[in-house]
Amino acid sequence: MIRATRTAEQAGAYYVRIQAMARKHRIPLDVEFDEHDTPQTKYVVIVDDFLPVATCRLYAIDDAHVMLGRIVVLPEYRHRGLGTTVVREAEQWAMELGYQVAVVESRDNKIPFYEALGYVADYSRKIVGETFTCFRMEKKLG
Repeated sequence: MIRATRTAEQAGAYYVRIQAMARKHRIPLDVEFDEHDTPQTKYVVIVDDFLPVATCRLYAIDDAHVMLGRIVVLPEYRHRGLGTTVVREAEQWAMELGYQVAVVESRDNKIPFYEALGYVADYSRKIVGETFTCFRMEKKLG
């Protein structure tokens, strides 16, 4: 598990996102990588030996809320608990940074995954993006 703060570590997060999302869903890179992917953005990366296999990005919404997003596990590593592990590590880091609420924008088919982690969906906050339709979910940290 890496709290990626250096460029080389962040490249691991980008690798996972390109392999598991951009290729699979044919997402153009300028859509997958947006204004929230900066040198200051925080990423959690899980590696298997040296290969990055899972990631989560986190960035501030405001002083109390942090966005967890681009939560991705390489297909061949799914159903091993890595998604849960990467989210929990991101939540822990967010608490250490002083955030009180974690926010995710979940695809509708992933809502049960986040509910199992304690997130609550707000079905009135539907987000229709270029690639997916998502719903805002929140969880109080701590």
